[in-house]
Amino acid sequence: MSLDNRSADMTPFDMSRRPVRQNPFLMPLIWTVCHVMTRKLGLKKVKRIGMDRITAPFLVIAAHQGFSDYYIAPRALFPRRANYVSDMEGFAAFGNELYHQIGCIGKRRYTPDISVIRNIAYALNELKQPVVIFPESRHCDAGITSAMPRNIGRLVKYFGVPVAVLTAHGSYLANPFWDEERTRPARLEACIEYLLTPEQIQKLDEDELQRIISERLDYDEYAYQLDNRISIADAPARGLHLPLYKCRACMCEGMMKSGGDTLECGSCGAKWLMDEYGRLQRNGEYTHIPDWYRWERKEAQKNAAAGYEASFRVRIEALPNEKGFVRLGTGTLTHTAEGFLLCIDSPPENIADKFPVRISSAALASAQTEYNYRGRGKCIVLSTKNCCYYCYSDDPAFIVTKLEFTAEYLHSKAHDMYE
Repeated sequence: MSLDNRSADMTPFDMSRRPVRQNPFLMPLIWTVCHVMTRKLGLKKVKRIGMDRITAPFLVIAAHQGFSDYYIAPRALFPRRANYVSDMEGFAAFGNELYHQIGCIGKRRYTPDISVIRNIAYALNELKQPVVIFPESRHCDAGITSAMPRNIGRLVKYFGVPVAVLTAHGSYLANPFWDEERTRPARLEACIEYLLTPEQIQKLDEDELQRIISERLDYDEYAYQLDNRISIADAPARGLHLPLYKCRACMCEGMMKSGGDTLECGSCGAKWLMDEYGRLQRNGEYTHIPDWYRWERKEAQKNAAAGYEASFRVRIEALPNEKGFVRLGTGTLTHTAEGFLLCIDSPPENIADKFPVRISSAALASAQTEYNYRGRGKCIVLSTKNCCYYCYSDDPAFIVTKLEFTAEYLHSKAHDMYE
């Protein structure tokens, strides 16, 4: 299915359009598809804790490990209909009207937009439906919770409705972000729990609400895999070099390779073997994949703290609306402590006034990263209120996981300056 915007229509998506109740005629199909897909992955039953006590519309805050989460959520909420906050790619892939009818609320990732808040409030207060949000805003890179936005406690306080939390195990293991093209034999478990009553929300402050929700959404899929002896033996390491980009032996970046059960450094030749339970082994010692990932994050933070600037030649595609992607040609992407700067070589006349695109570190909680989006390669996605810009590069130094870590660190430092 082509997602190209052949008319090059750059009209911004209408974020202010009100959500609707999920079309009742579509619900049997949605529930059937979700049940079949999750059963294939071994999800026998969704555990429900306290959900019979919720009578009012409520907010569902869901962990986001992988693609399977989109099937788990409707099954967990059955027989309730719900609205779902969704990124722009879904509207482009399935069409504006269909996505609207299945209850989706449009949003651009990591971009503040009051229209989204208004639409969530409308769904809760006027449509009287649950609303599902995925605050991580991405499929996780290495089996652990992605960076959480700092305003979750504030949003929960603002809406003041009951809060349920939806968690799952096995979604990442079945389709890790770095190898989503195939499905692995991972057993799914899911739980939806009534976590916070309106009375508790009123009593607790924003920081405490943030802490409670963040702790409840914390997960480690490789610990889950080992504890439950979930065996994945068919090329378990293929693609792992994408999140694990820095060699732990020689510290070289961007030279890691993976295939079969092997993760290898192309610079020093160090090799790690990945066993069927998700452990990396070298010289008789085991390395926990999330520990490697956390180490990389700290290394990227050190690099940014010491003074940071990176610049790459990029191919640019725009996603302004549900009509698809517009190819804009080539340009330069620069990242500094101040934020991202995107310049285009020859902007089309209808959008020349929109360039250069500047997004400050204070405004960008993280960077949307893709390892091989639509088969076009690695990319960083920069979103403004009116458009998403997909920036692809073949530069070996264009390490999107490192850019993600750096953007998160610089955002945190920018906010610390004001606190």
